Amino acid sequence: MRLSDYFEQSFSNLWKRKLRSFLTTFGVVIGIGALVAMISFGKGIQKNVSESFKQLELFNYLMVFTDSAWMRLGDPDSRRPEAQDEGSKAVLDDGVIEKIKGIKGVEAVFADIRFPASVKINQKEAFVLIQVLPAELAKSKLMKLRSGKPYIQDDVWSLIISDSLLKRLEVKELSSALGEEIEISTLAFDFSRINPMNLSSLFRAETLPFSRESYAFKIEGIAERMGFGGPTPLRSDIFIPPGVAKDLKKLPFSNVWDLFRSPENQQGHTLANVRVSHPKYIEPLKEAVREMGLQTFAFIDQLEEFKTGFLVMDMVLAVVGMIALCVASLGIVNTMVMSILERYAEIGIMKAVGASNRDVSKIFFFESSVIGLLGGLFGLALGWVVSILINQVINYFLSKQGVPFIQYFSFPWWLCIGAVAFSISGSGAET
Repeated sequence: MRLSDYFEQSFSNLWKRKLRSFLTTFGVVIGIGALVAMISFGKGIQKNVSESFKQLELFNYLMVFTDSAWMRLGDPDSRRPEAQDEGSKAVLDDGVIEKIKGIKGVEAVFADIRFPASVKINQKEAFVLIQVLPAELAKSKLMKLRSGKPYIQDDVWSLIISDSLLKRLEVKELSSALGEEIEISTLAFDFSRINPMNLSSLFRAETLPFSRESYAFKIEGIAERMGFGGPTPLRSDIFIPPGVAKDLKKLPFSNVWDLFRSPENQQGHTLANVRVSHPKYIEPLKEAVREMGLQTFAFIDQLEEFKTGFLVMDMVLAVVGMIALCVASLGIVNTMVMSILERYAEIGIMKAVGASNRDVSKIFFFESSVIGLLGGLFGLALGWVVSILINQVINYFLSKQGVPFIQYFSFPWWLCIGAVAFSISGSGAET
């Protein structure tokens, strides 16, 4: 028999038992659809994270910090007494930052300075943490602007605001906020408000040693809120130039983690972000910074951990999808067994006219493979349609929170071909 004869007879035999063939094929469709949807979700998450890091050039950034209480809170090993004794007394001040700027490959260094303030526009007010960001970083790929432009100098009274904050401030037309004036109010210590003759009012919180200072800024650009929380160097809803930040009266904390620093380590900054021109400069930079007595953290160091985590997630999702596929395979086995039992007479006639056992086996093999082929193709289509629907629903709810559209599912070519091939081979193996 020719190959075309096997396929023709397989379709003919399956068509004679339409209901049974349909139910069996539908089981394979569900199994392949679940498997494809699960794996595509894992690959979609992996693709989003990897591409976001590459597009934002996060592998070009290095975090430099002192051996402060901030890192002790995050690293369990650093809370050991011997680790604290070994802690570096290096100070991350402006002089050290200038020294780091001179290292080969370094494009920019900026201290992580954020301070609390309230912002007000159109009689609407919100409390935020304002981050100080140099103009050269505001113009980089790290900052994704929805509209407007970044400030071009470090001494202009302009700022960049996130679209999510504008929505919180009930600004309906975001682009209309460009060029508008926004009021920023900070808190500063004012001990003149304390009456030495009436200290009891201080303890009753009736009179606090704080004054409120207000400043007017121009909205220069509107930043797009990024998925997955955005890049670590940018962690605020408002960014202002460092030149004007020095003129603001504010609380003497350059970072909220300064509150956890030990008294002997209160000088300088807690954290600084370093940008290099290429990831190849990360390792030499880390060595140079550690020689200064400072600690480092690089995103590129976490790449292998990310890959391991994604591999585990893919395996878990694949196992869940395989369960549905195994159930569908049992349906194929049941269909083939029943078909053989019902066709003893037909098999006898085929052997009487000269068909060998191999020829008979090929007929049932092709029938199960046809079920696998149809189930694989329609299962792939089902997984793709379900993924689109889920992706649209997720993005619909996240869009209300200002999160941009994200494709959470990815269908690489090997997944599409592999799903159909796996369905066919699995069905044939059952025979």
